[in-house]
Amino acid sequence: MYTKTGDGGETSLFSGGRVRKSHSRVEAYGTVDELGSLLGLLVTELPDASAKGQLGAVQASLMAIGGALADPEGRAGYDPLSWDPAQLEAWIDEMSAELPPLRAFVLAGGSRAGAASHVARAVCRRAERRVEEIRTEDGRVPEGVLPYLNRLSDALFVLARWQNQRQGVESPEWHPRPAKLGEGPAGV
Repeated sequence: MYTKTGDGGETSLFSGGRVRKSHSRVEAYGTVDELGSLLGLLVTELPDASAKGQLGAVQASLMAIGGALADPEGRAGYDPLSWDPAQLEAWIDEMSAELPPLRAFVLAGGSRAGAASHVARAVCRRAERRVEEIRTEDGRVPEGVLPYLNRLSDALFVLARWQNQRQGVESPEWHPRPAKLGEGPAGV
């Protein structure tokens, strides 16, 4: 299916009106969409059914967030409970209970699921920055979106460590000292 309505570099918002595809609002909900897609890929790497279920719920929340961001007038009436950070906090607490305390900075890597979780975390942080940009520009960001994205990036960091531990793979650590060429964490 194709409409050809975006061939000139513009797109429609849910609330009506057209904006450039490079508009900060489009960039924000596009990055949220990218994150949701990346989580779909991450789910294929996870051996744990409960984590897959959690990420499925997160993807649904991200779809609601993307829709709300594309609706700056709030005409669709999205429910902020769709992106409640408390749900993520409970998941973070569950995973953290099984992890040793952090003693160093962690590099992306370890298992495939751990590395993919770190990539998703980085995209989530970018989505958070893009949403903050539109909040600063016009203030029309639904309540709770920024805390949700912030908590989601925390959850993805913990998920990376948790998956590595569950798969018996060490999370690579970073220690602040000059690296020598050819030196790096195991598996990198």
